[in-house]
Amino acid sequence: MMDPDYDLFMAIVTAGSLSAAGRTLNTSPAMVSKRLLRLENRLGTRLLHRSTRKMALTPQGQRLHADLKAIVVALKEAESRVQGQTDVPSGALRVSAPTSFGRLHLAPHIAAFLRVHPRVDLSLDLSDGFVDLFSGDIDIAIRITADVPPSLTAHRLARSARVLCAAPDYIAAHGTPETIPDLAAHRLLAATGQLPWRLTGPKGTTSWDGISHVRTNSSEVVRELTIGGVGIALRSLWDVNRELADGTLQRVLPDVSGSSDIAIYAVHPPVPTIPPTVAALIGFLRETYGPVPPWEVDAH
Repeated sequence: MMDPDYDLFMAIVTAGSLSAAGRTLNTSPAMVSKRLLRLENRLGTRLLHRSTRKMALTPQGQRLHADLKAIVVALKEAESRVQGQTDVPSGALRVSAPTSFGRLHLAPHIAAFLRVHPRVDLSLDLSDGFVDLFSGDIDIAIRITADVPPSLTAHRLARSARVLCAAPDYIAAHGTPETIPDLAAHRLLAATGQLPWRLTGPKGTTSWDGISHVRTNSSEVVRELTIGGVGIALRSLWDVNRELADGTLQRVLPDVSGSSDIAIYAVHPPVPTIPPTVAALIGFLRETYGPVPPWEVDAH
């Protein structure tokens, strides 16, 4: 396929260790190490940090892996063109998404996606941590953010509006704030790192800081605490639209919302041509989430 030493390097990254790559290639770990060293010497740079316990790509290794992966994709596309299968998404598609969003707004649509693209072999990893997209383990990730790193290619899927909300029991017990400064007299709920809030209202955008009434590293816990009447939280509409619609939660300061900078993106490393499987998922999600995101239809 490529230079044998490049194939070896890709196998090491995929397997996660020199010994595992050796088993995959039916080669001794010593020979794998020798060939890797030969490649590093030829390129004049270290590609992997390795020890008895851990292996990690260097920045140069990450760059080479991304470039080689793009070459692999291009070769597969060339084969597909020869076979007349250019426009048929098929093969492995490895997707990562935030836990709550993936459970609520990705998993329910997987069946429909696979009905349209039955030749796609889909795997879905739900995690609240940002996966390393240059490791080769994930093809595309869903991220909800205001800033996508310039090293990644981003496809905007939908906006992610956020609102202040609380349970009726909390409002009955503590009253309703009339202005943003009134929040100082209320119990706020936020996961670690989510405060201060950037709030946009009739008078513009302001930053509101405070201390969460309950400290937690879990955004899902904040959601349950809010439903339970513990305090006021700034929540994404995709996360609480059903509760707002059925009255389990109520909006607080309805003319105030979270910063509009945050959106939902599909991201992947830069490639000369987007693989058909990745392009198929992006197109499917854009159609599913647009032009008005479904989580904004029933919320009020």
